[in-house]
Amino acid sequence: MNATSNKLNRFFKIEERGSSIKIEIIGGITTFLTMAYIIFVNPAILSATGMDKGALITVTCLATAIGTGIAALWANAPFALAPGMGLNAFFTYTLVLGQGVSWEDALGVVFISGLFFFIMTLGGIREKIANAIPSVISTSATSGIGLFIAFIGLKNMGVIVANPATFVGIGEFPLATVLGLLGLIIMAVCEIKKIKGGILLSIAITTIIGMFFGIVELPTSIISMPPSISPIFMKLNILGALKISLIGSIFSFMFIDLFDSLGFMMACYKNMGLPQGKDGEAGLKKMLQVDVTSTIIGAVLGTSTVTSLAESAAGIAAGARTGLASLVTSVLCLLALLFTPLVAIVPGYASAPALVLVGVFMFKSIGNIDFKDMKIAIPAFITIVMMPLSYSISIGLSFGFVAYIITHVAAGEIKKINLSLWFIGILSVLNLIA
Repeated sequence: MNATSNKLNRFFKIEERGSSIKIEIIGGITTFLTMAYIIFVNPAILSATGMDKGALITVTCLATAIGTGIAALWANAPFALAPGMGLNAFFTYTLVLGQGVSWEDALGVVFISGLFFFIMTLGGIREKIANAIPSVISTSATSGIGLFIAFIGLKNMGVIVANPATFVGIGEFPLATVLGLLGLIIMAVCEIKKIKGGILLSIAITTIIGMFFGIVELPTSIISMPPSISPIFMKLNILGALKISLIGSIFSFMFIDLFDSLGFMMACYKNMGLPQGKDGEAGLKKMLQVDVTSTIIGAVLGTSTVTSLAESAAGIAAGARTGLASLVTSVLCLLALLFTPLVAIVPGYASAPALVLVGVFMFKSIGNIDFKDMKIAIPAFITIVMMPLSYSISIGLSFGFVAYIITHVAAGEIKKINLSLWFIGILSVLNLIA
């Protein structure tokens, strides 16, 4: 046992980073409990495109385990990677259901965005693009995506419905909707009380109550071999994604993943107290490579963009400092494959509240926007409101970029618009008129 501990310590540099094997294991378990809801929610969202739900459950677990495992062994970082919330909503509700793109072509879009990002990461271009784009756009995009996926969550719960007179309205409250609201309350209370795994607990409780009232079918078994991934594995259509009309979507995937992952990683590396010199930069570069590699692998497997999860912060807060924590999370994701019968019966009303709560987490970033400056307030507001109102993340982003350029030109601050931003502005206009 001591020999094994010594090997783990040397490989993951556990003591060097001021941690221990016990702390890393606890951190890995904490991260898993915090992000395990994605195993339920991602298939629920993507299956709306017509993709096989059983295959999606397996692929979600595999993509998460692989991406997180790479983060552990290659980057030695305590980060979990999984299909990103917001990105999966963009995949389903904007690309497939909104624009009528087939899910095979949409997977091709994800693959191409990951491939472009991989090339840019190797050349260091990714960080340069991040620095070129105004922080107000990235911040308001996060808030807008939060509002958008919360809207989807309330819609899936049946709280809001279509209304011919007012476009949207309050729905009726059948048992499923009531249980969805109960689930949201449970999640909120757990978050306020800082109870780990509150989202997972809520999904379990409301599903069990649904079984009791007969609106959820009992599982035929608890443990079984996972469903085959063949209905969606290698079904991406790369050539079908190479269309001018999809350039804006490719850019949107790249943009959202860029700021979500890069901003989160930089903040975590700083909070972890790790070296900020060359060692810190090397670690960040490796994690960026892990991020884009996982996206490419995920598209091949059959899921939307795989990215670094903000939920990893829970494990880091518990003391995780090395890849051993990620390895623990990865193994737990693989073990979850054995319980797919339980995952498969989870109803939409039970998983939908998670979208609302995640939307709250993302919307909180609005506090970082200076609304006193109208050059900032106008593009920020337009970006945020246009995402849910147009039911499209890419449309909201496009409006935001165009508004930013117009307001700064009008204010005589044209020098603040760099060449990269002009190029993005042109892409945004093309996306709006395509």
